[in-house]
Amino acid sequence: MADLLSHEELLLRLEIEDFLYLEADLLDEHRYEEWLDLFTEDARYHAPMKRNVSSREMDTELTREKIEMSWFDEGKDTLTKRVAQIRTGVHWAEEPLSRVTHFVSNVRLLGSGSGDVGAGEIRVKSRFLVHRNRLEDEDNTWIGNRIDTLRRVDGEWKISRREIYLDQNVLLSKNLTNFF
Repeated sequence: MADLLSHEELLLRLEIEDFLYLEADLLDEHRYEEWLDLFTEDARYHAPMKRNVSSREMDTELTREKIEMSWFDEGKDTLTKRVAQIRTGVHWAEEPLSRVTHFVSNVRLLGSGSGDVGAGEIRVKSRFLVHRNRLEDEDNTWIGNRIDTLRRVDGEWKISRREIYLDQNVLLSKNLTNFF
């Protein structure tokens, strides 16, 4: 049987969950500039592609960061440029803006590496479901999991790294302009 969580660990978990739910609201409400403020200046945003491999080769299922093709391999500067492009009002895939809903669940604290619950950095695993509807009949759903590294900066949590693992290896939508 697993050890019971301490009071401090429970409070930290609630704080992290609230942070992730706030982030989902910001994205759903197209408050992208506020969403960008949730990232550190040196943040990495990475989504490797998945290959169809045999069960004996699962260690090669994901493409390698900075070596092979990824869905996303960006820093905060590129995320900022993507938001600016959407805000122009002439972005071919986001004018008019899509209706998007983010669901976040199964939030688990993976630890800080230091063993200190109140440490300045923590890894968090979560599951997501993102639904997008645009125009009259475009409808897309993405499901997967994320591993975030969150860092305390001036008393607030910031995303310093996001690893996104989509549960598909072929993009079934017309584009991938939304954020996870």
